Amino acid sequence: MEKALQVNDKLNCNTEMLMGAVEQLKNIDTHKNGLLYGVPISIKDNLGYTGHDSTCGVLCKLDQPAVMDSVVVAVLKRQGAIPFVKTNVPQGLLSYDCSNPIYGQTKNPFNLQKTCGGSSGGEGALIGGGGSILGLGTDIAGSVRIPAAFCGICGLKPTSNRISLRGASSCARGQKSVLSSIGPMARDVESLAFFMQALLCEDMFTLDPTVPPIPFNRKVYESSEPLRIGYFETDDYFQPSPSMVRAFRETKDLLEKAGHTLVPFKFPRVFNAVHDMIVKGILADEGATLLKHMEGGHIDPTLRAQIKPYRLPKFVKTFLSVILKPIFPRMSAALNSVCGVRSISELWEQHAKVEDYIHEVVADWRRLNLDVLLCPMLGPAYNFFFCGKLTSVLSNTGLFNLLNFPAGAVTVSTVTEEDEAQLKQYKGCFGDMLDKLFVKAVEGGVGLPVAVQCVSLPWQDEMCLRFMREVEQLTANNKHTRRH
Repeated sequence: MEKALQVNDKLNCNTEMLMGAVEQLKNIDTHKNGLLYGVPISIKDNLGYTGHDSTCGVLCKLDQPAVMDSVVVAVLKRQGAIPFVKTNVPQGLLSYDCSNPIYGQTKNPFNLQKTCGGSSGGEGALIGGGGSILGLGTDIAGSVRIPAAFCGICGLKPTSNRISLRGASSCARGQKSVLSSIGPMARDVESLAFFMQALLCEDMFTLDPTVPPIPFNRKVYESSEPLRIGYFETDDYFQPSPSMVRAFRETKDLLEKAGHTLVPFKFPRVFNAVHDMIVKGILADEGATLLKHMEGGHIDPTLRAQIKPYRLPKFVKTFLSVILKPIFPRMSAALNSVCGVRSISELWEQHAKVEDYIHEVVADWRRLNLDVLLCPMLGPAYNFFFCGKLTSVLSNTGLFNLLNFPAGAVTVSTVTEEDEAQLKQYKGCFGDMLDKLFVKAVEGGVGLPVAVQCVSLPWQDEMCLRFMREVEQLTANNKHTRRH
């Protein structure tokens, strides 16, 4: 706790110390057989813990302490783990920054002038800053993976509902197009795997019978068979930064040298998937549910640019969308998407489109006979106030929530002077205002961590972790060889 408070003084990453941890210690010996016996765990603000608020960074959820533990916290306690601190989030959770009117802005452990990412940003900063060894976040469009990448650690977004979401608070509950997941964050992959093994137990399947009773498959995780790895450098919607590209290429080379087979992979219709499925799905109600949670308080400065279009009348958004189409097709499509859906039948149509898209991607994956997929991971950490203006980059992570594929971020490198110099040549996929903004967002990143993303098919979380471990080990060996 003392260490977490020291890190908090510098990064502003904690929301509350959980003094129940001290009580828990008195009876900890009754959980000696638990896999996480005596291990301190940090948890994201929105995960229910008896007697404490799950604010989601909004004023209307203050002074509403949870009456019982979320399923995931209950399981952790039964496994002997000690949740000891809650960590900061962005206002409303639907952002990849980490600032709100209650607790303020969380900073990056590597550079205090940068954001830690979000929405599980407090977790990323606390673990990356050395104040926790293991934590839990939630991920709806990259919210575990982005802070893990920005803060130089690793994080896993499992298949949705592999870990119970019961008792996790949200500001957009009921949305079914893009699914949220609870996932672990730590300094190494082995910790993530161990955490998953501890959580996927009889206690969880009993406490929440809607979770498929699939225990952790250690055999798959520990396998060392050569893998058939799909890869892509860009989804042709968001062009990765120079450091992302270099980190991705280096990792791909290491995997090839290690005897794995690498096969090019391409996602179908990404433009359409981003606008008609991800954005339109998350904002099917035009953002009304999120905005309702923000009433009675001011909008955090990091969120203003993102929220502004939600508040425009529908006819204004439609009009602007038509005018912008020939010059800025991406911005036009985005404005059209935030108009939401017009009717229940259109929502059903939207859900059907998502289903079809998932099966189309799975068919492509099967045709190439892939085990896993390697792709770049958003980075490096941004300068402040850019996340709200740049939701366009979320194709990089959000696609895997749409598909409900497990995906993890593994830190593999740091930004070099050369990467920084190459930013001047960055054009992006559209050469529009958003691509120019991205350069400004990541400028001044020398020395910051860069990650890659590892992906597998639904319910193959152990395979995803196994791939992450492979990437982590090859990177570590390579660094060791270079040094000597």
